[in-house]
Amino acid sequence: MSTTVSPSASPSVVAPFSIGDFFKSFLLVELVKGLALTGRYAFRRKVTVQFPEEKTPLSPRFRGLHAQRRYENGEERCIACKLCEAVCPALAITIEAGERASDGTRRTTRYDIDLTKCIFCGFCEEACPVDAIVETHILEYHGEKRGDLYFTKDMLLAVGDRYEPEIAAAKAADAKYR
Repeated sequence: MSTTVSPSASPSVVAPFSIGDFFKSFLLVELVKGLALTGRYAFRRKVTVQFPEEKTPLSPRFRGLHAQRRYENGEERCIACKLCEAVCPALAITIEAGERASDGTRRTTRYDIDLTKCIFCGFCEEACPVDAIVETHILEYHGEKRGDLYFTKDMLLAVGDRYEPEIAAAKAADAKYR
């Protein structure tokens, strides 16, 4: 028995052999093009930045290390509405609320941000109705152990207290765009 195969039944079509492709691969044209590109940039002025000594300019809307702010009278701004926790796509914020004994207002008893989870999207800052949580222009921070980038309420308030003039200036400069 003999079987015939129709031309439309072949699963793959082999491209015809090209003499041009053969000479391109034989003469290493791609390698020569790459070396020419390298040679063009080899003797130009370098644009490398020596990082610790030289700083590149940051965008005015750069989002870095988180901070919690206080009012002018020293009272913390956070009212424990939990909007920042709800809007966080990375689930990096944990808030527990309680009633303050002195005046009965609702305040946070626990406010934690895990910066290893945080994607620095800025949603927490946008959701906050009282500008309690902000992202500063601080980009030079690190952690040596696993828990070093787990910021508690006291740590966030300390960052906010230390950089309040810069935070207020950045908020004022950005106010006309919001």
